[in-house]
Amino acid sequence: MSVLVDHDTRVLVQGITGHQGTVHTRAMKEFGTQVVAGVTPGKGGSTVEGVPVHDDVLSAVRASRANASVIFVPAPFAKDALIEAVDAGIRLCVLVTEHIPFHDMLVMYHYARSKGARIIGPNCPGIASPEKAKVGIIPNVVFRRGRVGVISRSGTLTYEIVNGIKEHGLGQSTCIGLGGDPVVGTSFVDALPMFEADKETDLLVMVGEIGGTAEEDAAEEIRARFTKPVVAYIAGRSAPPGKRMGHAGAIISRGKGTAATKLAALEHAGAKVARFPYEVPEMVAEIARKLERR
Repeated sequence: MSVLVDHDTRVLVQGITGHQGTVHTRAMKEFGTQVVAGVTPGKGGSTVEGVPVHDDVLSAVRASRANASVIFVPAPFAKDALIEAVDAGIRLCVLVTEHIPFHDMLVMYHYARSKGARIIGPNCPGIASPEKAKVGIIPNVVFRRGRVGVISRSGTLTYEIVNGIKEHGLGQSTCIGLGGDPVVGTSFVDALPMFEADKETDLLVMVGEIGGTAEEDAAEEIRARFTKPVVAYIAGRSAPPGKRMGHAGAIISRGKGTAATKLAALEHAGAKVARFPYEVPEMVAEIARKLERR
C-alpha cells in the first residue's frame, strides 16, 4: 500500500516531445515507473524514450490503459490539457506547469472534482513512492524506500529534506509535492487522511511556507484526527509583510499567513517543529528510534 501511486500506476506524459517532457520521461522510467504513453498533437506515431506518442489523450488512454497523467504543457494550454485528461478517464493528474492563471486553476480544480479526479499541483514537483512509481520531476537520487511520509509546498526544500532523511539511514513511503500556488488541487488537509490510512507510513514530515492558511488548517486536522507523529518545518520566518518569497502563494498579507502563526498552530497540534531544514531529518531519526523501541 502507498499513497496515490504504486506498481499499478500507468503514466501518460502530456507534452512528452518537449525538452522537459523528454528528460523527465527518461527519469521516471529509470525510477521504475510504468510510462506507457505520451501525447503531443501532430507527433502521433513517433516515440520518445521508447514510449509511443499519440495525437490526443483519449487515443493514448485507449491504447495504453494509462491511469495517471503528468502535464508539461505551457501555462496557456494547461487547462485544456487537464480537461482532456479528465474527460479521457484519467483520475490522477500531476500539473508540473507554473504560472497557470488563478482563474484557470479554479476551473480545473472544480471540473476535476466533479469527475472524481485528483490534481497534484500546479507548480509542483509531483509525487513519488520509492521502488513503486514517480509521477513528476523529483530527483531520483534523493529517495530510499522506508516508512516516512512527506508532504510539502516547496520543491527544493522537499529534495533537501528527503535527501537528509536518506542520509540518516531512513527512507520514504510516499512523498507529495503539493505546489506553492494560492490555488492547488490537493492541500495538506486532503493529503493527511491518506497518510493516516497508509500502513506503510509510520510518521510524517510536513514542509510549509508563509502565505495562506494551509498549514493552520492542517494543524486543526492533525489535532483532531491524525494519530501519527508529525515533524514540521515552515519556510520564510524572516520574510517581511507584503513581500512575495519564492512561490506565488508565499506572501504575508494583513498579518495573516506568517511563519509564527503557522508554527504556533502546529506546535499546539502536537507536531515537532524544526527551526531549520537540517533539523528535520534529525528529529525524524529520533522519532523513528522511539518507534522501534515500542
